[in-house]
Amino acid sequence: MKKLPIKTEAFQYVERSFKEWLDILGYSKENIYQLPIHIRELLHWLETEKNITQINKITTKLIKQHYQNLKLRSNQTNGGALSNNYLNKHLQALHRFSDYLRQTGKLILPYLEIHREEANSKAIQPLSVDQIKALFQATKIHPNSQQWEAIAKRDEAMLTIFYSCGLRRNEGYHLDLSDINFDKQILHVRKGKNYKERFVPFNKANSKILQEYIYDHRPYFINAKQNNALFLGVKGHRLQAQSMAIRLKLLIQKTDDIELHQQETSLHTLRHSIATHLLKNGMPLESISKFLGHSSLESTQIYTHLIKENDKL
Repeated sequence: MKKLPIKTEAFQYVERSFKEWLDILGYSKENIYQLPIHIRELLHWLETEKNITQINKITTKLIKQHYQNLKLRSNQTNGGALSNNYLNKHLQALHRFSDYLRQTGKLILPYLEIHREEANSKAIQPLSVDQIKALFQATKIHPNSQQWEAIAKRDEAMLTIFYSCGLRRNEGYHLDLSDINFDKQILHVRKGKNYKERFVPFNKANSKILQEYIYDHRPYFINAKQNNALFLGVKGHRLQAQSMAIRLKLLIQKTDDIELHQQETSLHTLRHSIATHLLKNGMPLESISKFLGHSSLESTQIYTHLIKENDKL
């Protein structure tokens, strides 16, 4: 939908300005790219279907009507309706766009009273505890050399950050050495979702893994003393999130779990997995929500539905 034309200069300007606003507020690169694309659909629809070309003509009623049309639209890729996850991305864009109009003084709109769609639980496949153990065990399988030992310990620390500490992909990427307090066993997440900070606890076992990597093996990476990034690549730069995702796939291939090989697994899957495991072990939903850095319990409640669905299988 990024190729949809917008003819009105005012709408072209507001799309660019919205993108800059997201950037200034510290949204992730993915959101800075994707959310304006969803808003382009709204602006294109206003021009072509409603003959509206002025910002001050945008109303909450029109935004809601546009969203209802999206819910009726078929999926051009595989038929059927648009997935709830996809609709929620649109809804996130519409909410943020309304915030942008209000906060920049361009237009005062009532808050959108549109609730998130129930997420498609099939899109989330948390790993079992045994599969998580298999991934940690896979870090032990490597050639016998100092360099490979350092990479293996980095892989183990990576699993600790994304699974045991439940960090998002972007949060783990931005983590620095100075963000880890071993005395208090706390991670300081400075660049969380929507630029929100939070503190994440870790236990003695996690601390041991992180300390072994940082003090015993990280020094073997180039620029280890000059670069404050927790995860370093072999060339001494901050390890890219995509490279971490590749390392995870390599660990999966090292396991003997055929089902894990066939499952779609990402760094975010590790976060989903710790959430479901904590919930199954009796941790209150409110505590899990705080641990994950969710802005509301609504986002965390997906894991209760997910556990129920998995128990039926």
